[in-house]
Amino acid sequence: MADVKGNGVVRIADDVVAVIAGIAATETAGIAGMSGGITEGLARRVSGKNVQKGVSVEVGEFEAAIDLRVIVAYGSKIDEACRTLQQNVRDAVESMTGLRVVEVNVKVEGVEFPKPEKEQLPEAAQRVK
Repeated sequence: MADVKGNGVVRIADDVVAVIAGIAATETAGIAGMSGGITEGLARRVSGKNVQKGVSVEVGEFEAAIDLRVIVAYGSKIDEACRTLQQNVRDAVESMTGLRVVEVNVKVEGVEFPKPEKEQLPEAAQRVK
């Protein structure tokens, strides 16, 4: 951000924007989680850098671009969930940082199915109590 009144410069790190975007994404209805991908796991191991899972950002002086890799919940309308996700991430980043978000790109990498509840065995069939 530019030095407007001679007070100095404020720069927001990419990781800060990534955390804000990641939290906003996981709080969006229909989004089950973020997808890390194999290259992100390798980058974390090689560099030791704490990479925000499923979020890539480019932050300039006044603007930010965000790429998200997500897993949607089974039964959700994917297009609606992704449009809502884009708006939630844009709103969160713009309101918290003052940066203008020029794009929020979403790549759906999977679907999460509901986990079946474990069936209880009849008492006689249980091996140990």
